[in-house]
Amino acid sequence: MKDKLLLIILDGVPWRNWRRLFGNLEGWVDSGDARVWRMRSVLPSTSACCYASIHSGVVPAVHGCTGNDNIFHLGLPDVFSQVRAGGGITGAVTLSWWSEFFNRAPFDPVRDIEYDEPDSAAINHGRFHTMTGYNRDNYMNPSDADLYATLTMLTERFALNYGILHTCTLDSTGHKYGHDCIEMDRACFIADEQLAPYIRRWREAGYEVIVTADHGQSDRGHHGGRGGDQQDVALYYFGDARGPDDGVVLDQTQLAPTILGRLGAEIPATMTGKVFLG
Repeated sequence: MKDKLLLIILDGVPWRNWRRLFGNLEGWVDSGDARVWRMRSVLPSTSACCYASIHSGVVPAVHGCTGNDNIFHLGLPDVFSQVRAGGGITGAVTLSWWSEFFNRAPFDPVRDIEYDEPDSAAINHGRFHTMTGYNRDNYMNPSDADLYATLTMLTERFALNYGILHTCTLDSTGHKYGHDCIEMDRACFIADEQLAPYIRRWREAGYEVIVTADHGQSDRGHHGGRGGDQQDVALYYFGDARGPDDGVVLDQTQLAPTILGRLGAEIPATMTGKVFLG
């Protein structure tokens, strides 16, 4: 497998905040170096449900994750397993739930916080965090800058074909302060500033890059239900593929088959979403 792609997920960022607060990303859209579309999450628009759908390409009613207290190994074809079946190398810098869903469960922090497993059928190189003890007053989030550096290290050390990074910083900020506030303005500004240099580095290394969120959030810091504030996010694409018209609203279940299509991996029959980059 020669093609390379990175998926960057900034948890809990609604469409409105992407388009008005991420100046670097929007600048690349203006210059023609990136495209942006609106993407609508599955229901429930709850974090774990969305993670499972992003990588399996099926809705929660099919994969069975109904909420954040229902984490298990899915046992469905997913992006990691399909890339591995196609001969690619995979990596993840994410919340531990991704390892549980797509590699093994339950998560053992001593065994699984960091692993390099060249023969794995799913995730070859994992660097995970658990946010154990998270609450409204204590986020327990690692720095996004450290996560970006870690993913970059994996790409350069192990020549990943596919890598994913997931951070909960903005989701945690939203749950505490909501989204129409000075705190969120500043948090999004910092997130955009920290991400931008790495996008340049990844592109120079030959990676296509997708930046998006798992779900949105309301101004009161809630998500899980229906509505543009809770479901709709931006999806930014850096690469040479052709995409749909600007006004098209993408469905979250389209993301997994689209990633596999870009990497030249087989798209399993379970993923029925329409590929949107080609």
